[in-house]
Amino acid sequence: MTQQYRAYLVGEDGIFRSAEAFEAPSDSSALGFARQFTRHGKVEVWQLGRKIAVLDPEPSPQGPLTRQ
Repeated sequence: MTQQYRAYLVGEDGIFRSAEAFEAPSDSSALGFARQFTRHGKVEVWQLGRKIAVLDPEPSPQGPLTRQ
């Protein structure tokens, strides 16, 4: 049985910028799915009125890759 979740992209000012609704069979599956949005910033994952987690943004690449 799947449950309804939402992943909210949180701006630097703490205000939700966007949301993505999705279904997942468990909290851990929901977190795995929501982790893809961290490339855009901090993400809060909710299941109805229950906050599951706050996922930190992915670190930026260290710089351009160069061939030597």
